[in-house]
Amino acid sequence: QLQLVESGGGLVQPGGSLRLSCAASGFTLDYYAIGWFRQAPGKEREGVSCISTDGTTYYADSVKGRFTISRDNAKNTVYLQMNSLKPEDTAVYCCAATPTSDCSDYVRDYDYWGQGTQVTVSS
Repeated sequence: QLQLVESGGGLVQPGGSLRLSCAASGFTLDYYAIGWFRQAPGKEREGVSCISTDGTTYYADSVKGRFTISRDNAKNTVYLQMNSLKPEDTAVYCCAATPTSDCSDYVRDYDYWGQGTQVTVSS
């Protein structure tokens, strides 16, 4: 069974940090670009970051300078380091894998999705 499992979410105060993990099982992420998406209740899902197979990264303007995506192929895991968190970052964060080597802006291009981890930023 091919799946992605996220972990690392939680409740943090504004300005705090969290590191999310996306662990793949049933397949190796070496040949997939991995994206992070988030969705708050009543809002559309939005892409926040992505890393290609060669390590090229993408960040939404709203998180540039605050979030860092990385991959550890030996551990079959992708990370999202989130610093300087803001209340508007509150959402369920999901990772997703696309079989293309490059990142995609389109949700439909991603074949595998994790169930998500809740991130809440509140004082």
